[in-house]
Amino acid sequence: MKAIVMGCGQVGERVARLLAREGHEVVVVDSSDEALERLGKDFRGRTLRGVGFDRAVLLEAGIDQAEAFAATTSSDSANIVAARIARNVFHIPRVVARVHDQRRAELCRRLGLVTISPPVWGAGRIFHLLTHREIDVESSFGGGQVVLVSFEVEPSLAGRMVKDLTVPGEGVVVALVRQGAAHLPTLGTELRDGDLVYMSLQASAMPRLEGMLGLGEGG
Repeated sequence: MKAIVMGCGQVGERVARLLAREGHEVVVVDSSDEALERLGKDFRGRTLRGVGFDRAVLLEAGIDQAEAFAATTSSDSANIVAARIARNVFHIPRVVARVHDQRRAELCRRLGLVTISPPVWGAGRIFHLLTHREIDVESSFGGGQVVLVSFEVEPSLAGRMVKDLTVPGEGVVVALVRQGAAHLPTLGTELRDGDLVYMSLQASAMPRLEGMLGLGEGG
């Protein structure tokens, strides 16, 4: 997957390293050479000095071919502008903006933008939103160690039981939505094609869940 991370502060740097570590093609954009230098020579991605919402800079970063964009600077305004450009102008399928002000974050959500706050769990949240395409991260708890996720039951999963997805200490199905109605399933509830499943699980168990569902990480 080709991804652009705008902003190389603590969160942006962490997101970039997580993406690069997983083998994704990453370009980090920041107006500060000093910030970019913190990534070090061992960083497997590419760095670009410039303003992250400038069209010329975005094109040089390869936004016309990017599949994911994360706006993680310390400026809410810059992040919102860049995220809207990435989504509305370049039609990037996965766009996440870091927004500190809760009122602005709510406005962004009304505009259809995915936002994260606070920065304590921001890096992990952005990473999952960008890389786990088939599984949506609905919420995060504590420092991001536990997440609430949702996914739609595909035909290959239909007929299996809720107990097949339950791993003690790692993940449990907490709700199931079928034809618009929500239910609290039992371990013996059969999954049907089109069901929307909500699970609470340890963030570290995400790869295990993907394996259970027969999914691969974004790439």
